[in-house]
Amino acid sequence: MKKHILCIGDSNTHGYCADPGDCADGGIRFNEEERWTCLLQAALGPDYLVTEEGLSGRTTVFPDPLHESMDALGVLYALLKSHEVVDLLIIMLGTNDVKERLGANAACIGIGMERLVRKAQSVDCWGGKAPNILIVCPPAILPEMEQAECGIPMGRGCLEKSRELPKFLEKTAKLTGAHYLDAAPCQFNRLDGMHLTKQGHAQLAQLLTEKVSRLL
Repeated sequence: MKKHILCIGDSNTHGYCADPGDCADGGIRFNEEERWTCLLQAALGPDYLVTEEGLSGRTTVFPDPLHESMDALGVLYALLKSHEVVDLLIIMLGTNDVKERLGANAACIGIGMERLVRKAQSVDCWGGKAPNILIVCPPAILPEMEQAECGIPMGRGCLEKSRELPKFLEKTAKLTGAHYLDAAPCQFNRLDGMHLTKQGHAQLAQLLTEKVSRLL
């Protein structure tokens, strides 16, 4: 059986494209030759299976009062069991957790990630092996977000909280025994300041290819 990598994330795992001019298809989603999940699959080769579970707006554990089923915790068991056996779980979340309406600071987001990881570790989906989880900290939100249309519902304080995420998510990785990767070098676009560009997807895929090759 192929080594199975399950990627749980938000719009940056789904592949949302904020700039249609940056996307080969000119649409709102990067295609299979552009998304980091697909690039990771291509780089790892036929002995691996990379499954993407990205939902725009997804948080770690915080329910969104405007949209249902946005917290990963509420669907985690179903996702893990439907995709078992899981050899590596990659979680890249945190960008949406900084929304003002959710009321969580960076420390609380780190605790939320800890709760999510510990839940994943408790699910019988690992084929008898020890849970293998990689936390990926998303790049910090850029100032352009505040001037973009999406900045209005995101609210105040998002930039500051997103900049503090690395230290808390790395702490969570150490507390839970998870692996950690900081995606700070990966490029966000300058239109809304919170979504990966085509280049950003390629950069993340390269970082993950190097990381995953040491974990599986």
